[in-house]
Amino acid sequence: MSRIGKLPVKIPQGVEVKVQGNTVTIKGPKGSISREFHRDLKIKHEDSQIIVERPSDDNMHKALHGLTRTLINNMVDGVTTGYEKKLSLEGVGYRAAKQGNKLVLTVGYSHPVEIEPPKGIEFEVPAPNKISVKGVDKELVGQIAANIRKVREPEPYKGKGIRYENEVVRRKVGKTGAK
Repeated sequence: MSRIGKLPVKIPQGVEVKVQGNTVTIKGPKGSISREFHRDLKIKHEDSQIIVERPSDDNMHKALHGLTRTLINNMVDGVTTGYEKKLSLEGVGYRAAKQGNKLVLTVGYSHPVEIEPPKGIEFEVPAPNKISVKGVDKELVGQIAANIRKVREPEPYKGKGIRYENEVVRRKVGKTGAK
C-alpha cells in the first residue's frame, strides 16, 4: 500500500469540505478551491479527515492513490495558509510595478510587459526588483511564477533577468581577448 496514499488528510477548524462523487470542494479562510479526481478512486469524508482508497493494486491505481491524497492535502493547505512564490529582477533598469491588479515589467524590451493575473492570483511588489505571487492553488501559483520568469529568463554571462528568489544561475566565462 502507498505510504503517502494511506495517510488521512486532517481538516483544520474553519475549513469546510464537500465531496460529491469525484469532485472535492474545500472552503477556508483564504478562499475556496474545487477539483475533480479520477473516477476509480474512492474519496471519503469522515469526522475531521479525508481518506482516499484505491480499488486494486494495479500500477495506475497505486500512482493515482498517492497523487490524489497529496493534491487534496495541497488544497487544504492552500485555503488555510495559502501559497507564495517570490521572484527577483537582476539587471540595470529592470523593475516591476503594480498598476491596479496588473503586473508591469520593464525588462529591457522596447515596451513594458503587462501580465494580467487569473482569478485567485494576487501580485505584490514590495520593492522595484521584487515580485511576490500569492494564491490558494499551488499549481496555479507555480505556473504564473514560471510564466513571469519566462518573460526574461536569467542569462548565463551577466546573470541579468527574472529569477526565483533563491535560484542560483550558473555563470559562464565570456570571450577572452585575442593576442
